[in-house]
Amino acid sequence: MPQLHNNLTVDYHALNAMLNLYDSQGKIQFEQDKLAAHHYFRQHVNQNTVFFHDLKEKLDFLVNENYYESSVLEQYDFAFIKQLFQQAYQHKFRFQTFLGAFKYYTSYTLKTFDGKRYLERYEDRVCLVALTLAQGNPEVASSLVDEIITGRFQPATPTFLNCGKKQRGELVSCFLLRIEDNMESIGRAVNSALQLSKRGGGVAFLLTNLREAGAPIKLIENQSSGVIPVMKMLEDAFSYANQLGARQGAGAVYLHAHHPDIMRFLDTKRENVDEKIRIKTLSLGVVIPDITFQLAKDNQDMYLFSPYDIQREYGVAMSEISISDKYHELVNNKDIRKRKIKAREFFQTLAEIQFESGYPYILFEDTANRANPIHGRINMSNLCSEILQVNSASEYDDNLNYRHIGKDISCNLGSMNIAKTMDSPNFAKSIEIAIRALTSVSDMSHIHSVPSIEQGNHQSHAIGLGQMNLHGYLAREKIYYGSEEGIDFTNIYFYAVTYHALKTSNKLAIERGQTFSGFENSTYASGEYFNKYIEQTWLPKTTTVTALFDKAGIILPSQDDWVQLKRSIMTYGIYNQNLQAVPPTGSISYINNSTSSIHPIVSRIEIRKEGKLGRVYYPAPFMNNDNLEYYQDAYQIGPEKIIDTYAAATQHVDQGLSLTLFFRDEATTRDINRAQIYAWKKGIKSLYYIRLKQIALEGTEVQGCVSCTL
Repeated sequence: MPQLHNNLTVDYHALNAMLNLYDSQGKIQFEQDKLAAHHYFRQHVNQNTVFFHDLKEKLDFLVNENYYESSVLEQYDFAFIKQLFQQAYQHKFRFQTFLGAFKYYTSYTLKTFDGKRYLERYEDRVCLVALTLAQGNPEVASSLVDEIITGRFQPATPTFLNCGKKQRGELVSCFLLRIEDNMESIGRAVNSALQLSKRGGGVAFLLTNLREAGAPIKLIENQSSGVIPVMKMLEDAFSYANQLGARQGAGAVYLHAHHPDIMRFLDTKRENVDEKIRIKTLSLGVVIPDITFQLAKDNQDMYLFSPYDIQREYGVAMSEISISDKYHELVNNKDIRKRKIKAREFFQTLAEIQFESGYPYILFEDTANRANPIHGRINMSNLCSEILQVNSASEYDDNLNYRHIGKDISCNLGSMNIAKTMDSPNFAKSIEIAIRALTSVSDMSHIHSVPSIEQGNHQSHAIGLGQMNLHGYLAREKIYYGSEEGIDFTNIYFYAVTYHALKTSNKLAIERGQTFSGFENSTYASGEYFNKYIEQTWLPKTTTVTALFDKAGIILPSQDDWVQLKRSIMTYGIYNQNLQAVPPTGSISYINNSTSSIHPIVSRIEIRKEGKLGRVYYPAPFMNNDNLEYYQDAYQIGPEKIIDTYAAATQHVDQGLSLTLFFRDEATTRDINRAQIYAWKKGIKSLYYIRLKQIALEGTEVQGCVSCTL
């Protein structure tokens, strides 16, 4: 237990621990956690915060001593800045939990360079974020302060952590890059891993196009070492670089299921594998097309095809073709080297590895591409499996200069708190302000060290508006997660968000006279995207959900509204290539007092291991001793209801949703396979981790995605 401070008789850590102890009447002691947050400020925060006499003295000091970026503040009159800080403090913000306060002060607030004293309160950080993202627009800055401090909108960790700071990393959550089948591209990839990790983002790489082990090099047979040595180099690069010690470098690699190295790729995560090929810290993802499921259903062989031969025969990389469409043609082509395994054995191995390690992530390739409104091919995802965007290859000279700069991907993320957004006095405006804030993140990001990332961001203006606190909101409204009403609400909520997100992006295109590059080839431009919203009426199916939207005063878009929006978008376009992606929210959801993402809770009282402090306890939002029945955990709820909930949201989200599957301790690999097949049939685009109950008992201490857990 920490030492008592200032001779106070009650210790905040001990108070927080009382959440794990019932009182004499068998009740959870929620009030003790609120008291812990209060004592945390009295015993620690207040006495370690630098005091200033007024705002001007504080801002002058922070600029002069190189803590704040002067250019952010110079965009505004000081009178407005003072008014904005007053606006923030008038909200009388209070952390709802001890963990929320602790997370903010340990991970986000500005500290003195020696790390010993605090220079910001929560309100100060909110103001700096708003001033940065508003880019000189006082009206947007004022609106952003209200949206963030009320908890309706929360920027992702890199944005919330870095905005306005002089010594900072990038505002971007993560990055996705292709690797082509040549040494120049591999060398650039390792350098990119270092550069992007230094700047604070998780990075995913596509390995599908690399020739397999034993493939020829310069026509000499059996020369290629395959994908595993490249994985080793990337893993070393990520472990070496981090963002000023604040965020560890983290990476993922994606490989197609029909790549000849796929089984060795999976073996790298086995517990008893040879250290020469073992991959400890790199995350794995597998790209699976529809044909693989069909082959397994029919108990057939599954052919693996040489990327080297595909490139030679078709003139395009393996990642650029649909294996489902070309499968039988590839099988019958004698000039394509191939070998076969049993499709069911592949899925069995997949489940075994997931059972042991939680990996690999899965991208359902054809599902993602059928739903993709953008011209081009989705062939990979990111470190948290929710980013689904098109890319294109770069070409290099021998000295590693770019002969042609392709298009790689950056993730500009932030999330709405569903409960607070439903409480918003203006639902449409809350969505609009969030879209504008995330667009600013894209506009302000210039990753010169990786030109393909900079070009991709410049061309696409892509963002990922996420959501969190679904379970918290449903429980608050006395609705069971995964119930008919719960799925009905999820469907209609995401339907409404999609309309207002597109409407805002259309307004941005009109204001700026600019669309994303390639808009004319999208299903937005053709109008096809809007058919599902115009050809049927989207209304709640249950009276309970109808009442929720009526109570909130939210008018749902009608078919006529969609017709008008379609007309405007076909005429003027949209500014953002991509608009929505639902990441797994971590630290930010604690600060925001939210349940993570749109998952169910993993425990009513979650246990976190927080450095030297040890175990810290976090109560599910809105939970009290009278509504515990609505807080079933993910293991009780089971994978099918979670998949059903995600499927309801997926149909409205242009990218992906980070979906973890939870299994009880008696689960088998067959249960994991069944859940994967069910998710694929329900139209899920990607899967994140597999979590088993016995892991989760230590597991709330297991690290999630360090780049996108907001």
